[in-house]
Order: sequence, then C-alpha cells, then structure tokens
Amino acid sequence: MDPGTVHAAGIALGRLASRLDPEPTVILGIDTRESGPWLASQIAGGLVRAGVRPRFAGLITTPGIAYLTRTDSFVAGVMISASHNQFQDNGIKVFSHSGYKLADEVEAELEAEIFSLLDRGVEPAEAALAEDPGLDERYLEFLRGTFRHRLDGLHIVVDCAHGAASRLGPALLESLGARVDAIGCCPDGRNINLDCGALHVEALRQAVPARGAELGVALDGDADRAILVSRSGQIIDGDAILLVAARYLVARGELSGPGGDPTVVATVMSNLGLEKALARLGVRMLRTAVGDKYVLEEMIRQGAVLGGEQSGHLIFHQYATTGDGLLTTLRALEVMLETGAGLDELTSDLVRYPQRLVNVRVRARLPFEEMPEVWREIQAAEAAFGEMGRVFVRYSGTELLARVMVEGQDQLRVEEWTQRIASEIQGVIGV
Repeated sequence: MDPGTVHAAGIALGRLASRLDPEPTVILGIDTRESGPWLASQIAGGLVRAGVRPRFAGLITTPGIAYLTRTDSFVAGVMISASHNQFQDNGIKVFSHSGYKLADEVEAELEAEIFSLLDRGVEPAEAALAEDPGLDERYLEFLRGTFRHRLDGLHIVVDCAHGAASRLGPALLESLGARVDAIGCCPDGRNINLDCGALHVEALRQAVPARGAELGVALDGDADRAILVSRSGQIIDGDAILLVAARYLVARGELSGPGGDPTVVATVMSNLGLEKALARLGVRMLRTAVGDKYVLEEMIRQGAVLGGEQSGHLIFHQYATTGDGLLTTLRALEVMLETGAGLDELTSDLVRYPQRLVNVRVRARLPFEEMPEVWREIQAAEAAFGEMGRVFVRYSGTELLARVMVEGQDQLRVEEWTQRIASEIQGVIGV
C-alpha cells in the first residue's frame, strides 16, 4: 500500500473502466483513517491518467458506495477502508456497476496489470479531489425510503466506532424522529474501532439501560455491520438479528428460497442455537465459509433474501448487494414497531450453545493438516463432541491470526478443547 502500488491500482482500474464505457466515471469514498485522503488521491491520479473521471463522495460507508455505484452511471466504485481493523490498516474495495464486489477473475486481471505497471516503474501522482456532498445525501434518502415508519420520540444510543457513519448514522435516525445519543462519533484519524463500535460493545451495553434508551446500535469502521443492544443491555448479535428478521419475513411470506422453501444463509460460525430456532419456524439454514462474499454467493445461488454473519454483517438482498449496518438497524426497528415487542422479547427463544472463540497471532498461514500436532488436537476435539458440538479452525482473511472456535453443550469442555487447539497452534506457528 505504498504510493506507487496504489497509483498503479488506479491506472489498472481506469483501463478496465475505459473498456466498459466510452466516458467512464468512478466514485470514490473513504472512512476516517488518516491514510484515507492520500490513498484516495493516488487512486484518483491513476484513474485520471487512464482517462477516467473520479467523483469523490468523501466520508461515506462501504454500503453507501455500493448503493451509489449501482444506482448511478458509475462504471465502478472504490471504497478505501479496512472495515473493522485498527487505523494502521487500510484497503481498497472495488465494486462493479452491479453493486457487487468484483469477480475473482476480474480481480486477478487487475492484479496482473498492477504488477506489470510496477515492473515498468510507474511514477505515482496524486489528483486533487473535491468532495461532492450530494452523494452521501442520496444514500440517506435511499435508506429512509426503505422504512415505512417514524421513530418520533424513540430513544436510541448509536456508537459509530469513530468511523464512516459518524455523521450519517445519527443523521439518519434523527431525520426519522428518533432521540439520538451519539457516542464514538469523534474521529481523529487514529481512533477508528478503538475500544468502541461493533467489536467493543461494552460502553454501549452500559449506556443503553443507564440512559433509559429503547435500543443501542454499534457499527464498525465502515458501517457494513451492526451489533444491537436491547433495552435491558443484552447484546443482540448477527445470529439473533437473523432470527428476528427471519420470523418477521416468514409471517409475511417473504422469506424465499429454492422452490419457495424459507431459507436463511449463515456461516460456519453461527451458533447451533440459531439453526435449531430457525428449524422450529420451518426455516432451513445453509452454512458457508466465513465472509460476506461467500454468504452472498450462496444467497444468489439459492434465491434467498436473507443471510449474514454472527459478527453483525447482514445482507437483506431485497434492498442491498452488501451488508449494511444502518439498513440492518432499520429492519430491526421495523420489526419492533410492527410487533410492539422489544429485542429482549423477540430473541427470547434463541438458546445458545456455549461457544468459545480464541485468536492466535501467527507468523504464517500453514495448512492445519500439515501441522501434525495441531491436526491431531482438531480431530480429537471433533471426535469428543460428535454431533453435539462443532469445531472450526480457520485463518483470518485480513490479519495473521488463526481463529479457533469450539461449540458444545458443556462450557467447561468447550473451554478445554479451545485452549488445547490454540496452544498447539501457538507452539508451532505462534508469534
């Protein structure tokens, strides 16, 4: 992510855009990381060099860029963000005009072009960007248009993780009439996701009952996920929101799937309790690998309208092509208002199996089956739990972390096997 590489990425994307449209325009957006502006300027410089006009939405959410890309004449959209990671990290997310992330073969083509440019010694050059304030307002109009109600007087605490929704989150809810207490809305370039937001809900969990609010909302740095907090201070994660949304859609006959069968797409990380609760509603749950990309791909294959991750990254495909924390919040509020029930009541039938997740920082992503000590512990744990539990070990897609998840009926056994596997990984490839 040095200037030369980022500039080359802009040129490569610009050349692709020029093949797709004779007068191509690409939209750019950033979150609040201090590296965002210069990255955007280098991308824009590369686009201009390739004959493409960049338009700058400024501070906006990832789903906001996805929405604007697919509803305007933009050939592509670029969001500069590292989502839930700390400020030191950053990344470049590219959406096609469809609003979906680029296909693997297109990404490979762009990567090859970037390396070719770097081999030839491309010189980086920034382009000045003037923010277009009308773009993020169009995104807010879209969100309001999906909501049939008013929130007059409803007290909501929203934690924006000092991130991309720091203005948009409170503005949306206030425009619908809610009384909003905003926390985590003072970005300084380095405090994004720092002890706040969807990954750190402790402050929000205390604030909601203390302030007498009906709902708490915790977004992450680019606001593509949301974790909610009920009036009593209970954490309502992605699994719980999926159950709330699925029950509502089943009652309305809108939870489609193959042959009309009600279907929800989740990941291997979703709790067994969710699977059982959905089964009681007559809904089948399909699991994918971790990652919104895999959830979305399966949703499209199955014709499903609802899917998501325990982390709060939910996709309501009727409205959006990606996860959207603000859209998720509106859908939860919709159910609350139309049923007259709070989140405590709406999630009371979700009985969770004890689940433990441990992250191990590693120096390399070696296949687990190629590490005999680790593989033996994984297989032993799977044998010990059988059908009454799950063992899932994977690497993070964005960090050098091994994630060990064990789930079962007995908390002590879950803790024991999680630590056994994590200790073996630490011993072999740990930092």
